[in-house]
Amino acid sequence: MTTDEQGGPRLPTDEEENRFWSLLAEARSGAGGSTERLLEALSDLCESMSSSELTDLDRVVERKLYDIDRADIHAVTDGSDDGFLYARGYIVASGRETYYAVLADPDTAEEDEELEEMCYFFAHLHDKKYGSWPETGSGISRESFSNAEGWRSA
Repeated sequence: MTTDEQGGPRLPTDEEENRFWSLLAEARSGAGGSTERLLEALSDLCESMSSSELTDLDRVVERKLYDIDRADIHAVTDGSDDGFLYARGYIVASGRETYYAVLADPDTAEEDEELEEMCYFFAHLHDKKYGSWPETGSGISRESFSNAEGWRSA
C-alpha cells in the first residue's frame, strides 16, 4: 500500500482532484448527456496515462464515493448496497458542481439514477492496461456503508 510521507493513508491531492474534475468536465462536454458517450470520452482521454496517473484518479473517485457514503444521502437516493454505490457513482459522474451540491444538501440528489461503471472506472482501465488493480493506499473502501462517520446518526 502506498502511504503519505508520514506513513498514513494516502489522500488525493488538490492537483489530483482538479485533474479528475477537469477530465470529467471535458468528457461530459462532448457526451451530449449520454452516459455511454461520457465513459467512452473519458476512456479516450485516459488512453496514454501511466499506471500512477490512473491510480491517482482512482484514489480520487474512491474518496469522493466514500465521502458521500452517508445515511442522509441514502435516504434520498435509496438503494441496496450495490444500488447505493451506483447512485453515488452517478453523483460523482455528474460533475463537481452536482457532487458538492449533494454533499452540502442531500435533497438535491436525484432519485433512481445510477452509474455503476463510474465506481471502478479507473481501476478497470488500470487493469486493462497494466494487468492489475491499482493500489490507492487510501485505507478506505468505496463500498456502501463503509464510511462509519456518515452513518453515525443513522
